[in-house]
Order: sequence, then C-alpha cells, then structure tokens
Amino acid sequence: MYVCGPTVYDVPHIGHGRSVLVFDILRRYLEWCGLGVDHVANVTDVDDKIIQRANAEGRSESDVAEQYEAAWWEAMDRLGALRPTSIPHATQYMERMVALVAELMERGLAYEAPDGVYLDLTKVAGYGLLAHQPLDSLRAGARVEIDSAKRSPMDFAVWKKAKPGEPTWPSPWGPGRPGWHTECVVMSLDLLGEDFDLHGGGLDLIFPHHENERAQATALGKQLTRHWMHHGLVETGGEKMSKSLGNFTSLVDLLDRTDPRAYRLAVLQSHYRSPMEVTPATIGQAEASLQRLDSLARRFPPNPATDQQGDQASLTRFRELMDDDLNTTAVTGLLFDLVRNANALADKGDPEGAGKLAATVAQITEALGLQPAEEDVQIDPETADLMEQRDQARRVGDFAKADAIRMQLEAMGWTLEDGPEGTKIRR
Repeated sequence: MYVCGPTVYDVPHIGHGRSVLVFDILRRYLEWCGLGVDHVANVTDVDDKIIQRANAEGRSESDVAEQYEAAWWEAMDRLGALRPTSIPHATQYMERMVALVAELMERGLAYEAPDGVYLDLTKVAGYGLLAHQPLDSLRAGARVEIDSAKRSPMDFAVWKKAKPGEPTWPSPWGPGRPGWHTECVVMSLDLLGEDFDLHGGGLDLIFPHHENERAQATALGKQLTRHWMHHGLVETGGEKMSKSLGNFTSLVDLLDRTDPRAYRLAVLQSHYRSPMEVTPATIGQAEASLQRLDSLARRFPPNPATDQQGDQASLTRFRELMDDDLNTTAVTGLLFDLVRNANALADKGDPEGAGKLAATVAQITEALGLQPAEEDVQIDPETADLMEQRDQARRVGDFAKADAIRMQLEAMGWTLEDGPEGTKIRR
C-alpha cells in the first residue's frame, strides 16, 4: 500500500495523526491475519511551504525539511505507529520525475508554457472519475488564473520552471522542480509496480492530488492502483485548536497530555470514512475506556504455561467486522462486551471462562496496536511483605485483615487488583 506522507515544513497536527493511525491499524490487522504488507509512505522534502519557511527564517530548504521530518518521526514513534517499510523522498526521485514529464511531452500529452510544463487534460480519458465529477463540471467550477499560460484552467503543472530564490534541478525545459502531483506517481510505480493493491490518504487528497496522480498514470497507459482508500477529517467541536480554549494545538500537544493509545482508541471508535471529533472530552472518554482494557490485562496477565487460545466465535466476528470496510466502530463494541463478560465471569468464580475471554481481548488489542505497555514496577521489601501477608489472609478467609492491608497499601500510593494468581499492584 502507498500512503501519502508528510510535507515537512511544520510539526504534525492531529489530522496527520489520524491518517497515520488509520493505515497503521489496517497494516497491523493484515499482518495479524498472516499477510505481508509492503507499506510505502513518501516524504515531500521540497515544496512551496518549505521554501517559504526557509526564506522567512533565513535557512536552507534542506535544513527546514530535516528538522521537521525528525519531528514527524519522533511524534509517530510516540504514537506507536509502525515505520513504513519504504520511505522515499521527493529529492531522491528528481531524475525519474523528469523522465516521466519527458515521456508525457514526447507523446503529446503535455505542453510547455513560459512558467512550466502542463498536462493537457483534454487528452486524459476519465478525468474526474475519482472525484465523482466529470471534467466539464470541474472545469465550470475552476478559477481562471490571471496571466496563466495554461490552455485550460484544469490543466496542472508537472514541471515548474525556476523562480528566484528557489531550489532547482536540471531538465530539458530549463531548471526547475516537479509539480507535487508527479512525485507520488513516480514513487509508487517505482517501489510497488503497476496495479498495486491500495493507495490511501485523507478525503482532502481525492481532488486534486489523487485525481492528478491518476491522470498522469492513465495518460501513460498505466494502472496505478486497484483500490483507493480515503479517511474522514478531524473536527474540534467547531472551534479552532487552541491551548487557551483547552483544546489540542498539535499532535505533540495531544501526546504530551495523554496516553498515545487513547488517540488510537478514539480513532478506532470512529469509522475511518466518517469525520472524527477530537476534543479533551472525547479523548477523556477514550482514556477511561483504555483503563478498562488495562485493568483486564492486569487481572489476567499473559501466562505461557496456561496460554489461552481465545474464543473462536468472537475472533471470527472480529475478522468479519474488520473485513467489512474496516468497521472498527463495531469492533470496539465487541471488544468492550468481551471485557465486561470476562470480568463478570471472574467475579462469579469462573476463572477459566474469564481467562478465555481475556485472551480474546489480548489478541484483538494486539491486532489493533492497543496492547498495554509492559510495566516495570519496582516493589520494595516492605510492600512485597504486605502483599504476601494479604494473599495469605485471603487464602485462609481472613478478609478483615486483607482489607486492612489493602487500605495500608493504598495509603502508601499503591493500586491493588485481585486476580487468579494473587494480588497485583501498581502505582
């Protein structure tokens, strides 16, 4: 799968986080099912916004790109996203992009203008199909640029001739740089070949970016991808993202204020094609739900000696829901039903049945990237002795003593949970 990656001119925002998580969840699930996934995500390291920032700050474009790419990967690592298997950079593909534009020119599919080279969309069959709008409709709504040398307002640049103060690369049409829509065509076809399985990104990329990618491949008689997948955008309750409003200002801000898995869970609770609201309230709800998952995991920690296979009917249902257009909204409902039922069985004295459901929850959370981080709890000798005394009191039925020790441990700052293997403790 090819997923459009970042243009590295600023820190990532919350919408970027959703995009990465949607495709990370898809990839994790496919790999959990036993499939190999070749995951390509590009980095646009030359772009108008990068150039503008570099000029404003008196730095080189490469310096800006390197700084914000590093910030991108740091945030994605904190988010718990798997690194793509290939991360091509636009600046690494300049010669291939020049070659693609040259082929378009040789076939009479593009034309040179004073400011660049443009694709002639009158010669591209089916333009607008991805956006579900015919060319005439798109042309009617297009803004005609003043002094533009384009033959049609819909034609788009595949090569931009050099302007003062911009980085350039050589080409038959003079120094310049490729248009943004060209890089993903070249990279995806080079790394995945024609007719690859999936091309993804946000709804905002359908038009013009993905439509224009498809147009270039179609013009050259190439099949770009079998399937397109676009996720909905992020909303913030109708308000701008602002610390003064108590809202999240960036992905890094969100990660600083919550367990990163809470955002993953919030993404899972919204169907990927629907808009998603991200506010302190919605993230707080996800945090509370995450505590239920973690509590069950602590109550039934993994035990290789008594490894459970899980409830096969529930796992089959999980697969059915994921295979049904990635219906993660229903999956989270299934997941928390299992949590509730596992706890109920444990409370009724059925540790085997509860353990089976808990093992099912563990498998599903692993498939989704929601598994709890391993806790490294340092227990001092006094606390360890109190835990042993409490477990002994519970074994002989002295629950008054067990409750007294619980209160003593809680006063020391510990949280206790009772499981089939005895008292579990954490800060």
